[in-house]
Amino acid sequence: MKYAKVLAAFASIATVPGVANAHIGLHTDGTLAGLSHPFSGLDHILAMVAVGFWAATLGGSARWIVPSAFVAVMAIGGVMGIYGVPLPMMETGIALTVAMLGVLVAFEVKVPTPVAAAIVGVCALFRGHAHGSELPAMSHAGGYVMGFLAATIILHVAGITLASLRFGKAGQIVARVAGVGVALAGAALLAG
Repeated sequence: MKYAKVLAAFASIATVPGVANAHIGLHTDGTLAGLSHPFSGLDHILAMVAVGFWAATLGGSARWIVPSAFVAVMAIGGVMGIYGVPLPMMETGIALTVAMLGVLVAFEVKVPTPVAAAIVGVCALFRGHAHGSELPAMSHAGGYVMGFLAATIILHVAGITLASLRFGKAGQIVARVAGVGVALAGAALLAG
């Protein structure tokens, strides 16, 4: 439970908007904007928590390799977005990532770790590109990217923590229902 308290504290801090002023700090270099961005939309939260949850259900080294792959590819997608490199079907890709991750959680899909890392890598490319293309004016790109990567890690840890809390048949049912909920949210995004 110690991790849950730390995670709650980070989440609380990350969702507090920065106060604009002339001093250099987290709010002016883009870090706070990046840190708060993944918490700005339910689709961001659902997708990133689902990655951590799914990685934890895969077990073993997937528990850290899968989220790490997501973060690494997300950084690449973020830089692509910042520099305006086009990514086709952006909105559709983002919605599909939410739906797909929900299905993976709902059905506890088991695949080898490299395959899981590749799947979340595709999801991360779209998510990172979306974050990068939304770089706020006057923000330093490096701080912004570091901020949204840190927030992503926090959300992955939340998913891993939630997966470790599910006990017995009831926990498995709740996890499946939650996965279906995430998949339906993705379907709703696809529907527009």
